[in-house]
Amino acid sequence: MQSDAPRLPFETLRGEVEAALGGPPESVFARFDTEPLAAASIAQVHRARLHDGTEVVVKIRRPGIRARMEADLRLMRHLGALAEARSAAVRRMKPAAMIEQLGREILDELDFTAEGRNADLLRADLASLERITVPRIHWEWTGEQVLVMDYIEGIAPRDPAVLKAAGIDPSRIAALGAELVLEMVLVNGRFHADPHPGNLLCLPPQVPGGDGLALLDLGSVGFVSPRRQHEFLTFILALRSGDPGGVADMLATWSQDGEVPREKLLRASERLVSRHGTGALVLNAMVADFFPLLRQEGLVLPPDLVLIFKAMVTMDGVLSGIAPDFDLSEALSRMRGRLVASRLSRLAAPDKLETALLELSRVAEEAPRFLRAATARMEASSPPARESGRDSGREGGTARAVSRAGWLIGGAVVIHAAADLLVHWT
Repeated sequence: MQSDAPRLPFETLRGEVEAALGGPPESVFARFDTEPLAAASIAQVHRARLHDGTEVVVKIRRPGIRARMEADLRLMRHLGALAEARSAAVRRMKPAAMIEQLGREILDELDFTAEGRNADLLRADLASLERITVPRIHWEWTGEQVLVMDYIEGIAPRDPAVLKAAGIDPSRIAALGAELVLEMVLVNGRFHADPHPGNLLCLPPQVPGGDGLALLDLGSVGFVSPRRQHEFLTFILALRSGDPGGVADMLATWSQDGEVPREKLLRASERLVSRHGTGALVLNAMVADFFPLLRQEGLVLPPDLVLIFKAMVTMDGVLSGIAPDFDLSEALSRMRGRLVASRLSRLAAPDKLETALLELSRVAEEAPRFLRAATARMEASSPPARESGRDSGREGGTARAVSRAGWLIGGAVVIHAAADLLVHWT
């Protein structure tokens, strides 16, 4: 949470808190600090202690913020519609779709039960990363307007000198942060969409989970489909291997404007590869070139990809700020095997194989009917052969039908063999 927003006197919030908790916080908690720990545009945070001694923070939504946000979104939708109606260039940028996505993110952030669920899901996703902490949610006192979670002691990743003074190695934190963002985006498919320094804590070695990172403020979480994960990884690897054709292929896949001339895609890709295909991969610099190139060539990315780039660029900026020699491509190289293995294991999951085999078995069942119908059509459309040329044409048609039959019979054999393998595996 960014801490530069104005802090409200607690008495201004008391009514909201008592309604949410079912009583005054002084009775619900063993200790409650009325002086806020931090404040942001939609909420502020107070420290407290549960009666069992657990140190927690209480996040309280600002009164009237939902109505103000909804009014702002209505205005933005109106302006977006006007802009699209008046300008073809603006219409290609699809501002209405971006505003709708922004609206969903904002309204999700205003519902603290959604944030609590996000925290639980991310904690489960990241359980294998021992140095990553996601605070535990105390659901007994959590609702739409108030969130109670474990207090985590740490330092925001802003100044490397401050981190070093606390015994924290900025380079190790940067490497961990890179692993974290790649794990979220390219493995788990669920990621913190706004990992700025106010939403991250570096943990000193002496605290539980020390020498690690904590994720805070999980109201804004993005999702990546397996298909998008594959596309994004393919794009980055094509860029780093100096393959403008591969980059252009991904731009063609992502373009929302239908058929885009190949030369446009290659022109943008070649310029991008020439600038960022070698050396350290600095996402901030790459995206600073990437999006203007897209606009120049009239290309528009889908909103979900924009959110992925935004999250990764934000994290890249944080990590390079504390470790200037940080290089995301090194983390990508270290994790490449894991990323590929994750992709393959997902494709080989029994439920996906079952679905594919069921579809293939349907094709095998329909093969005889298809062959009979194809043969009948061929016989009906072929006139009696009088010349050798026509005979050869008919023989060619028969050969093609036999070839198709061979493929279908072979496919059926493969299907049954795969089905036997699946039964044995599961």
